[in-house]
Amino acid sequence: MPRVRRCRYPGCHTMVKLPDHYCREHYEHEAEYLAIRQRWARTHGKSYQHKYNTQTRHRDDTKSTQYHFYRTKHWQSLRREVLDRDHYICQYCGRPNSKTVDHVVPIEYDPSLKAGLDNLATICSHCHRLKTDWEQDYYGTGQHGKLKAVEEIHDVDKIKYMLLDGRERRSQRF
Repeated sequence: MPRVRRCRYPGCHTMVKLPDHYCREHYEHEAEYLAIRQRWARTHGKSYQHKYNTQTRHRDDTKSTQYHFYRTKHWQSLRREVLDRDHYICQYCGRPNSKTVDHVVPIEYDPSLKAGLDNLATICSHCHRLKTDWEQDYYGTGQHGKLKAVEEIHDVDKIKYMLLDGRERRSQRF
């Protein structure tokens, strides 16, 4: 029996034989789909697979213990307490319905602060992405980064100002 899959056309449930992706009715989309896949493969190449294998699958011990902390009941209760304290409002931009809790000083930089309520703040996904980039520049956190000997910043308003300053510098480059 040949291997089959569903037609990739939205709403079509016709089964097609591999290696095709579309049924006879929607086969005109096959060439476009294959071109998109080839473009994606050219832009990502082997570096994408390499990044997954080295950074995601084979984390070092410090990273795996750090990620394990986020799966504990202790973290879940801390997270709930911070979200309730901040009323689900991003402490960096004021956006409501923010559901992410972030360490003001990254736990990679100072692990002793990981369970302190004073070091936790509610943050939206947009600000979290900006703050993660800022932390990599300021503290040297992240994969293959060497931690820098800099002063810890515990004030959310000061970090907010530094994020805004960095965002303005990036926009001036383009």
